[in-house]
Amino acid sequence: MNNVSCVMFHAKQDIIVSNSEDKSIRVWDVTKRTGVQTFRREHDRFWILASHPEMNLLAAGHDSGMIVFKLERERPAFCVSGDSLFYAKDRFLRFYEFSTQRDSQVIPIRRPGSTSLNQGPRTLSYSPTENAVLICSDVDGGSYELYIVPKDSIGRGDTVPEAKRGIGGSAVFVARNRFAVLDKSNNQVLVKNLKNEIVKKSGIPITADAIFYAGTGNLLCRAEDRVVIFDLQQRLVLGDLQTPFVKYIVWSNDMENVALLSKHAIIIASKKLVHQCTLHETIRVKSGAWDDNGVFIYTTLNHIKYCLPNGDSGIIRTLEVPIYITKVSGNTIFCLDRDGKNRAIVIDATEYIFKLSLLKKKYDHVMSMIRSSQLCGQAMIAYLQQKGFPEVALHFVKDERTRFNLALESGNIQIAVASAKEIDEKDHWYRLGVEALRQGNAGIVEYAYQRTKNFERLSFLYLITGNMEKLSKMLKIAEVKNDVMGQFHNALYLGDVRERVKILENAGHLPLAYVTASVHGLHDVAERLAAELGEDNLPSLPEGKVPSLLMPPSPVMCAGDWPLLRVMKGIFEGGLDSVGKGAPDEYEEAGDADWGEELDMAEVDGVQNGDIEAVLEDGEVAEENDEEGGWDLEDLELPPEADTPKASVNARSSVFVAPTPGMPVSQIWTQRSSLAAEHAAAGNFDTAMRLLSRQLGIRNFAPLRAMFLDLHTGSHTYLRAFSSVPAIQLAVERGWTESASPNVRGPPALVFNFSQLEEKLKAGYRSTTTGRFTEALRLFLSILHTIPLIVVESRREVDEVKELVIIVKEYVLGLKMELKRREIRDDPVRQMELAAYFTHCNLQMPHLRLALLNAMTVCYKARNLSTAANFARRLLETNPTVENQAKTARQVLQAAERNMTDASQLNYDFRNPFVVCGATYVPIYRGQKDVACPFCSSRFVPSQEGQLCDVCELALVGSDASGLLCSPSQIR
Repeated sequence: MNNVSCVMFHAKQDIIVSNSEDKSIRVWDVTKRTGVQTFRREHDRFWILASHPEMNLLAAGHDSGMIVFKLERERPAFCVSGDSLFYAKDRFLRFYEFSTQRDSQVIPIRRPGSTSLNQGPRTLSYSPTENAVLICSDVDGGSYELYIVPKDSIGRGDTVPEAKRGIGGSAVFVARNRFAVLDKSNNQVLVKNLKNEIVKKSGIPITADAIFYAGTGNLLCRAEDRVVIFDLQQRLVLGDLQTPFVKYIVWSNDMENVALLSKHAIIIASKKLVHQCTLHETIRVKSGAWDDNGVFIYTTLNHIKYCLPNGDSGIIRTLEVPIYITKVSGNTIFCLDRDGKNRAIVIDATEYIFKLSLLKKKYDHVMSMIRSSQLCGQAMIAYLQQKGFPEVALHFVKDERTRFNLALESGNIQIAVASAKEIDEKDHWYRLGVEALRQGNAGIVEYAYQRTKNFERLSFLYLITGNMEKLSKMLKIAEVKNDVMGQFHNALYLGDVRERVKILENAGHLPLAYVTASVHGLHDVAERLAAELGEDNLPSLPEGKVPSLLMPPSPVMCAGDWPLLRVMKGIFEGGLDSVGKGAPDEYEEAGDADWGEELDMAEVDGVQNGDIEAVLEDGEVAEENDEEGGWDLEDLELPPEADTPKASVNARSSVFVAPTPGMPVSQIWTQRSSLAAEHAAAGNFDTAMRLLSRQLGIRNFAPLRAMFLDLHTGSHTYLRAFSSVPAIQLAVERGWTESASPNVRGPPALVFNFSQLEEKLKAGYRSTTTGRFTEALRLFLSILHTIPLIVVESRREVDEVKELVIIVKEYVLGLKMELKRREIRDDPVRQMELAAYFTHCNLQMPHLRLALLNAMTVCYKARNLSTAANFARRLLETNPTVENQAKTARQVLQAAERNMTDASQLNYDFRNPFVVCGATYVPIYRGQKDVACPFCSSRFVPSQEGQLCDVCELALVGSDASGLLCSPSQIR
């Protein structure tokens, strides 16, 4: 120590802190007068110290700045067991009961005499049946103390039981009278009894630096970047999860979920460590506990927060000082503060309970909470909108613009109209018109266009709905407003040629008026206009061309609002009208309309007609001659059903009710069948894929895509109806006859059948014989890919299909090995091995002879005479019909007998039965472990488990599957 510049007494502990110019800060024990700890910096001298008046923080100034630090960790060691909490404080083990909030001292803890700080209890584990406590600390690089607490000593704390000690990174109870201790040096777990005797040793699968309780007999082992759940009895890994460095583990009350707390993240997982969600925090996560509803409540340095099962989170309240949650009961959070004092904090759980009810679809609970709670705020509205509940958010909102947006989003035209009237801006009326048009509510569209005086859109609406009467009135309105383009458009929509000629003439376009009249055969008008124009100014018409008459089609009927099927009201429709702001009273009598909660059309009439009247009263009418005087402007009305008198409210006979749609044939097919081909034919590709995945372990569906589409299109035919309507789709049934009942649906007709596969098999055999291996492989793979989508009738045919899978699998494996052999030029040993393996595939006799001849030739050329002789003997045993093959084999055998040796050592033992791995092409001898493809039954070395099968290219090797299902007879 050199030139001490500052000395300070610690406010809470019997220590002195000093700093000096030797670049160190030293901590001294006052009673023992010895140094406890030293902190150093490389290049800076310390000059001054200060302590926080309330918190356990120190600050020190040095040459280049300052540091803030604390001497000891402040998190108390604790363990919750049912209604009880055991925790360590001031060298005592204490007991706290949540129900009565009674806090008492249990036993003193013999804290060892230590020359350094941070040697206090770090973790605590409790066995309720044996009333035993394990306390772990960092003494001696990691050690534990085992205390057996006498039953009668709780609350007295006057006895000092003898502790059993041991060395270990961490120690936790794993059973009633067994605890596990981590031995880091040997990376193993020692299971001990309450006498501190080793009962069992077990190696652990990862390099763990801590262990935690994970249920009886199970441990959760932590490494730097992952955690695993390890079964001590079976010595199996039950779960594995990649995580940031985990500091604390919190299990839910039912042990079904676990929260893994790291410095800045929370990972929620199931009891088998299946990941559910991850939450990231910018400030440190301190503690957490599960409430009774399965919501995880956690604390950071300055907030209490919640995390829902789907990963949604939010703030419950802020904190002045950090706390460590021990238990959550209802809306009370029990916690320990940094002084080791128990506290109970009451929180408002309404927000997260509301969100949880929405998540779990408990809509009755949501309704009652909306009625009784003051849930409001932009955050809640945004949350409801984001989660697809705009109709619920609607009942929290008072602002008309927000209500309008939410009403449009939820399709509630009634509230949107009310809000649009309050806002009364052109943009909002336009958006209302767009939404109403999307819903087919022509009345509201018309109303919105009239409010914005958008006469062009209004005219087009009358055109597409076939309302010629109102289109004629729009023509007169355009004439009154002196809107020449509007007049002309309406005349075009009406197909009124005389009116078009008249408009062109009045606008001064006499040549255009003359051409229009001439082309349309209005000779009297054309002669009059020709006289006005004079001979010299007459426009010339094209010679030799016949004009085409372009007229809008006459409407078959005048359309109104689209008819709707009657459906039950949703839980949020109508039931919440008393909450928040409802629609105006005049819209509440819309029960006589066909839309349920729609706008009262009679009321709209008054508004819209008033608007039209206002247009005409604005001084835009220059004069009112006799011809126009007979036109009553009040006649512009909404669709006829709006004029229905109130007396006909109960007369439902005139109301159109769409018939109940029948069940589509495709749905009937899928309901009755568990065959993937029939689901694909029905167009239900997702269920077909699920069936294939469950039955055959198939995961790669790319090769089946074209066949799925072929099955679907092949089981349907299409009929053209009218040019203006889409084609009618008809289902084609398998085995249909004219005598079949029209109400009984047969299975779908399928484009693939077993006889096609037999033809492909013969073509594959021919290609193999002629040596076109690539073509043969393509044919055999096509058969393998088609088999999952084949349907046969009898059990005998099912057996034939399964036999076909085995035959084709052998050829695919053999041909892939042969093609691989031909690619390898610089590795003669591997060439010989692949040629040898090919001879052990189950081939047809002519192909087996060719494979033996090929392997014999390859080995003979490479001077592996002993192996070549073996192939020659096997070839002669097949009694080859081609004399040249037999002659060559005998010659090789004679040459090999003179020198029965091999120049190269092969991974091939023909005396020991084996199968060939479909991925690595190495032999798997009898007795060795292997895994199989659930579809094609090809065998693989164990390292290929979970990989895509290289033979069929469809299924996952080693996955569970129920087996091939290709016939209704298997189901019956």
